[in-house]
Amino acid sequence: MTSTLEERLEFQIQAMGISPPEREYPFAAEHAGRGDGIKTRLAADGKKNWLFDFAWPDAWLAVEVEGGGWIQGRHNRGKGFRDDMEKYHHAMEIGWTVYRCDGSLIRSGRAVELIFELLEVMRARQVASELIS
Repeated sequence: MTSTLEERLEFQIQAMGISPPEREYPFAAEHAGRGDGIKTRLAADGKKNWLFDFAWPDAWLAVEVEGGGWIQGRHNRGKGFRDDMEKYHHAMEIGWTVYRCDGSLIRSGRAVELIFELLEVMRARQVASELIS
């Protein structure tokens, strides 16, 4: 489900000329291999069919928009918060960099500026890694 904050960030990403991200990207499923038996394979590995709000798979960069902080939304209550931490833990364990931002960072433009910088760094690292290999 797309939030107003996500829509605003997506607009900023487009305005900055940043390559379009994958939306609602199923990173765990991509890692485990899609197709028949995906839920079983994910469960056996302690994972769920988690989605990133925004993802640039070529750079292994994910962005999660954290809303609801001031209204005690699902993600900010015990189980929801713990579940999100588990998701981020597994994402980083398999190599993703996860940037979490909230409404104030998005509205100020600071989030999109850092996303731009992170993408440059992540892609440069990838190119350097490929040259070394």
